[in-house]
Amino acid sequence: MNTDELNAWFVDEVLPQEAMLERFLRRNWRDMDEIPDLRQEVYARVYDGCARCKPESTQAFLLTTARNLLIDRARRAQIVSIETYADIEALAPTLDELSPERHLAARSELKLLQLALNLLPARCREVIELRKIEGLSQREVAARMGITEDTVERQVSKGVRALAQALQSAGQGSGGATPAAAPLRKGRKTQ
Repeated sequence: MNTDELNAWFVDEVLPQEAMLERFLRRNWRDMDEIPDLRQEVYARVYDGCARCKPESTQAFLLTTARNLLIDRARRAQIVSIETYADIEALAPTLDELSPERHLAARSELKLLQLALNLLPARCREVIELRKIEGLSQREVAARMGITEDTVERQVSKGVRALAQALQSAGQGSGGATPAAAPLRKGRKTQ
C-alpha cells in the first residue's frame, strides 16, 4: 500500500474508532494522564503495522495493538503500583502456600479421617478405599470384590455419609471421630 492509500485508509478506518479506543485505554490503564500518549503510540504502531499489510478487521487490530502496548508498558515499568500488582495477581494462578499451621491442620484432619475409616465395617471400608482412594470405577470395584454394582453404590453412600458425620462431629468438638462413626458398628447386619 502506498503512502496516500495508507493515509486515506487510516483516516477512513482508524480515526473514526477513536472513542472506542479511548474507552478501552481508560478501562485498562490506571494513569489517566497517560491516555493521550498511549493513544498516539497505538496510532503509530497501527500505522507502521498496516504499511506492510492492511488488516481484515481494523477494530480487532486496533484493540490488539492497544492491549499489546499496555502489556509492554506494564512489563517495562520500574515501579509497579499495588493496584497493578493486585490485578496481575488476580490473573495469575495462585499458589497455595502450605504454612506450618495449615500443614498441622491437614495432618489432624487426615488422622480423623483415618480413624473414621477404620471404624467402618470391613466391606464398606474396602469399597470406600477402592472407589474413593484408588479411584476404581463402580464396575471395577464390583468385579474385584465379587459383589453387585448396586451393593457398591450402597456401600459408598453409607461409608461417605458415616465419614462426613464423623468429620462433622470432630469439627464441632465432640471429642473426635469415634462417637459419630460408632453407630455403624452397633446393630449392623453381616453383609
